[in-house]
Amino acid sequence: MGLFDKIKNIFSDKKEINENTVKYEEGLSKTRVEFTSKLGKLSKKYKEVTSDYFDELEEILIMADVGVNTVMEFMDRLKDRVKKEHITDTDMLKEVIVDELFVIYVEGEILTNKIKFNENGPTVLLFVGVNGVGKTTSIAKLGYLLKKQGKKVLFVAGDTFRAGAKEQLVMWGNRLDVPVVTNESTDPSAVIYDGIKKSLDENFDVVLIDTAGRLQNKVNLMKELEKINKVIGKQIEGAPHETLLVIDATTGQNGISQAEAFKEITNITGIILTKLDGTAKGGIVLAIKESINIPVKYVGLGEKMEDLIPFDIENYIYGLFKDMV
Repeated sequence: MGLFDKIKNIFSDKKEINENTVKYEEGLSKTRVEFTSKLGKLSKKYKEVTSDYFDELEEILIMADVGVNTVMEFMDRLKDRVKKEHITDTDMLKEVIVDELFVIYVEGEILTNKIKFNENGPTVLLFVGVNGVGKTTSIAKLGYLLKKQGKKVLFVAGDTFRAGAKEQLVMWGNRLDVPVVTNESTDPSAVIYDGIKKSLDENFDVVLIDTAGRLQNKVNLMKELEKINKVIGKQIEGAPHETLLVIDATTGQNGISQAEAFKEITNITGIILTKLDGTAKGGIVLAIKESINIPVKYVGLGEKMEDLIPFDIENYIYGLFKDMV
């Protein structure tokens, strides 16, 4: 059974369509209209598979920000399968396209999208990313989600560089009734040291740490993150347990470039993809997997606190191809 058939079977039973499935369906509507409708029009334009059909399909995928390398490899696989299975009808090909697009998620290394929680003390989550991607808001939304799960949550204002960063996190802390560690130091490591100490002294479950996003100066940022990691690791062995890179989905391939740059600087364990509902280029999820092989752990599918949700490949595919299922 192909991946497309599996998705159809899962969601043919309405019981499988839960609250998160609906969020994916609504949040990916722009990409679905742009991508799936173009795929449907392409099948109507070309009843049979031709080289012109492949050329236009390639262009549709690139415009959806799937990524040039990902598209090239996909096109090679698709053409091979068309040849082997003697597929000539473009309508029949639509399901094969879904199977082959997501084969990199089904085959190869399995990447977990689960947060790695510390069983012996506080779990430390370090947030990195350039300014303006929604890093501080993502901390607030994930804090909200963790509180709903019964966790005792602490925020640490480690971005001592951006004007207003500390105040923004304090505002979110007040709204969510989550304590926020700040001090007057311009050294983020000093603030973070205080935060980790508080988490140990007062038995917090999860510590969410904000950091500055000065990617334009890689050397300084690398040194800063190295120092931060050492400060955290000395206080809690094995911490930080996750380093989460926040990427704005609307920036497309720029987001991939940011991810590649941060991967060179520090050990990224997961991606938070914000504003996925605000773009027609939701194919960036595939480009991330192909380009940097780091799991997308959470996606932002709206502006509400509850709209940051765990990434789920089946819900994602359903959200993209709902009209075909």
